[in-house]
Amino acid sequence: MSAPTRTWGGRTQEQRRAERRRKLIDTALRIWLENGWAAVTMRGVCTGAGLNDRYFYEHFADRDELLGAVWDEVCFEVFGELSGVIAEQLGRAPLEILHLAIARAVTLQIDGPARILFGDHAGSRILEARRRTTLTDATDFLIAAARPYLRPGVDESDLRMGTLMGIGGFIELLTAWRTGAIDADTDRVVAHVAQTADLLGTRYLALPD
Repeated sequence: MSAPTRTWGGRTQEQRRAERRRKLIDTALRIWLENGWAAVTMRGVCTGAGLNDRYFYEHFADRDELLGAVWDEVCFEVFGELSGVIAEQLGRAPLEILHLAIARAVTLQIDGPARILFGDHAGSRILEARRRTTLTDATDFLIAAARPYLRPGVDESDLRMGTLMGIGGFIELLTAWRTGAIDADTDRVVAHVAQTADLLGTRYLALPD
């Protein structure tokens, strides 16, 4: 017979552990959004979450591991949102779907936690590595979404290079826009990105006449 699961305040040990991890990640994200990644410290996160140091090390080996966990959660949310846009618009023409996904991606980095992905990560080995991985993941994501609409015989290497350049340029544009290097409103940024995406789309997609 297995031992009964112990509870504290109506929650099991695993539930309480998960809640503590959630508090640490949420607090780190809030600090990051308000003051940048460099302001995320073990002591500051523990204080903000109302937890002592031992609970930090229950979940994370160090600050880098916590920063990576926050980044991963935000990326998961962004890719989920964009997957939802694509799934909801399957009856539309491929370029229309792409335009809607672009608009959603821009909106997410304005209003939500996705804006941490477009900040300055210089000086953080873990975040610079995550940024490179995210660029590759985004390229894979867009190619997979576009595959049902591709022209017959599209060269895979050419497609990957073009997609990688497009997404990389999109990320750099949004980063420059967030820092004030680009003076434009949201609609203009979305329209410009959509126009550039159309150039790639006409090269690789089987578009209706």
